[in-house]
Amino acid sequence: MSFAAIDAWWWPYLFILLAGWLATDCWRYLGVYLGDRLSEDADILVFIRAVATALVAAVIANLIIFPAGALAATPLALRIAAAIASFLAYLAAGKRVFVGILAGEAALLGGIFLFG
Repeated sequence: MSFAAIDAWWWPYLFILLAGWLATDCWRYLGVYLGDRLSEDADILVFIRAVATALVAAVIANLIIFPAGALAATPLALRIAAAIASFLAYLAAGKRVFVGILAGEAALLGGIFLFG
């Protein structure tokens, strides 16, 4: 069975739904099943957290350095400054993610209005 196997308007949506569900939910169920058996300090979980954190950092860096859409029209220095302001606000607010997001957005929009 492939993406082009059925020529119906609903098939691409069903294919994406099933492929997305099968690719993610099996790991979720396995995590729930094994979750009670592993300690939070287990080496494998520390490794998995480190890999997940590195992947998120890589996606953020990719969005800052190689943006798409309207963000691509902003200078690189502004995007980096907004990311730094966001991180500093996150730390200053006691590691509140929402505050960091708002500070980053404010810095980016302020820079666009001042320099753009």
